[in-house]
Amino acid sequence: MTSYKADKIQVLEGLDAVRKRPAMYIGSTDINGLHHLVYEVVDNSIDEALAGFCDTINVTINKDNSVEVIDNGRGIPVDIHPVYKTSALEIVLTKLHSGGKFDNQAYKVSGGLHGVGISVVNALSEYMEVEVYRDGRRYFQSYKRGVPTDKVKDIGETKKTGTLVLFKPDSQIFEETEFHFETLSKRMRELAFLNNGIKITLTDLRGKGKEHTFYYKGGIVSFVQSLTENRTSITKKVIYLHDNRSNIDVEIALDYIDTYTETVFCYANNIHTKEGGTHLIGFKSALTRVLNDFLKREGYDKKIPQLSGDDVREGLVAIISVKIPNPQFEGQTKMKLGNSEVKGIVESITNEHLTQFFEENPQIVRKILEKCIDTARARIAAKKARDLTRRKNALENDSLPGKLADCSERDPALCELYLVEGDSAGGSAKQGRDRKFQAILPLKGKILNVEKSRLDKILSNDEIKTIITALGTGIGENEFDITKCRYHKIIIMTDADVDGSHIRTLLLTFFFRYMPEIIANGYLYIAQPPLYNIKAGKEQYYAYSDEERDAIVKNLDKSKVTIQRYKGLGEMNPEQLWETTMDPEKRTLLQVTLEDEVEADEVFSVLMGDAVEPRRKFIEENAHMVENLDL
Repeated sequence: MTSYKADKIQVLEGLDAVRKRPAMYIGSTDINGLHHLVYEVVDNSIDEALAGFCDTINVTINKDNSVEVIDNGRGIPVDIHPVYKTSALEIVLTKLHSGGKFDNQAYKVSGGLHGVGISVVNALSEYMEVEVYRDGRRYFQSYKRGVPTDKVKDIGETKKTGTLVLFKPDSQIFEETEFHFETLSKRMRELAFLNNGIKITLTDLRGKGKEHTFYYKGGIVSFVQSLTENRTSITKKVIYLHDNRSNIDVEIALDYIDTYTETVFCYANNIHTKEGGTHLIGFKSALTRVLNDFLKREGYDKKIPQLSGDDVREGLVAIISVKIPNPQFEGQTKMKLGNSEVKGIVESITNEHLTQFFEENPQIVRKILEKCIDTARARIAAKKARDLTRRKNALENDSLPGKLADCSERDPALCELYLVEGDSAGGSAKQGRDRKFQAILPLKGKILNVEKSRLDKILSNDEIKTIITALGTGIGENEFDITKCRYHKIIIMTDADVDGSHIRTLLLTFFFRYMPEIIANGYLYIAQPPLYNIKAGKEQYYAYSDEERDAIVKNLDKSKVTIQRYKGLGEMNPEQLWETTMDPEKRTLLQVTLEDEVEADEVFSVLMGDAVEPRRKFIEENAHMVENLDL
């Protein structure tokens, strides 16, 4: 038995702890953690902007995947710290929990609350260089994996103020070191929306090079307008609420559109709190109360006695942004706001300002109430339809999906569900599958377009009811339970033609709008069946792209080659389908992930919504990206 004594205890000094356990500080060492490095540096510049000292931020991705962030703020202090007897710049860059954000004097509001931001970036970078422009002088210091290579140096005069940070993520730490331009673009766009008057430029010097500049005078009102750009507003006006109480600044912008889904993004100190929190709870509570008050005031309670939270949020597009001196987030990745005092403040501000707005604009509140009443009536009908989709006992019950060929495994983490286009392909998949862990659910034709349908109609659609019942999660805000999901791999398997692509998009729209947790938990996948079967004598090959087909044919140029272009999964026999598309050892699956919720929301609205012109424009702009076109 190994002895466990004092000499076994390790003490990690300074940034060593960060390199040893990076996920504790940035969430992960995958692509998400990689982008988090940029956010931490940019957040420092945004904090300068919030303090009123910065209005321009430039972010550049260099050819070697290093990143440069430069702002025109005050510049990080470089004078000698009275306690540590070292330049403040070096302290900020090399010591955890250091910075000017703890006493609320240098910064009243800050996103980089924990004081670990830029020092963690330094620790996890192969190298970092910092230039400070302050008091008419330029100061410079460089670091290697968090360790200074020299003292802070004065390198000359300047008329600028601000800070330049250049860093390259350490390949010893990160699984991937190539930044995604669109992911960073999404975050920079958010920051520009949330901080009106700040100009943020993102430049990519790799490849062909891209550049996006974000500047929005209208702030979150512009944000809502961008979200509703391709839809029809029933209010014809973005409602804007703003107030400050107990040093907590609350901004809310909202609109109602003629769709059946809810689009709400909430932020605390510019950080997207994807899991909501107390600010979202306060807003939802006040919105429901105010609209129920006006339901009675306007006499609409004779049509429906009371509106539920779901009723008042159908078609809602809203941005909630709070700025707090001492935010309490759940973990360093800051997914949920926990400050209890924020709920009451947001609730009170929403209640007072929204009531005043509706009193001054009675025609707008009447339009909203009429939409809410239609929703309430549909909710009652949907409840009856929803009840039919619930699992009553076990899935073997005869009243549950007869088309489902279930697997014998009962551990959801080991189970796969294939959503297969058509009975023919479904039959092949049932015969070719591994019955132990693979379940097959054939879908007949195209499912309902949920972008154009209310929940009661969605739940009366046989194919959607079958999917919900098979998954076992239920549907709707108060019904859906991800822990009851019977399969942790849900695989969309459709034909490689136009109809197959349409069915795939319809299914993706359904999951994005009504079961986003399935995507967030990494449960949704898309199968990649081969496009070609290539035969040369007794040899047989499969190609998944035109390039792969050409490469195979080139290697077989001395043989007589027969090429079959698969139009449908039904053209493959069970053995071929297993070998190419279902065998875990050989198949290729694409995991569906969500990097940019705002952009995804816009794309689904354009592709699946009623407006024709935005869809035509989207197709024209993206036609060059099509790899396989079925004519």
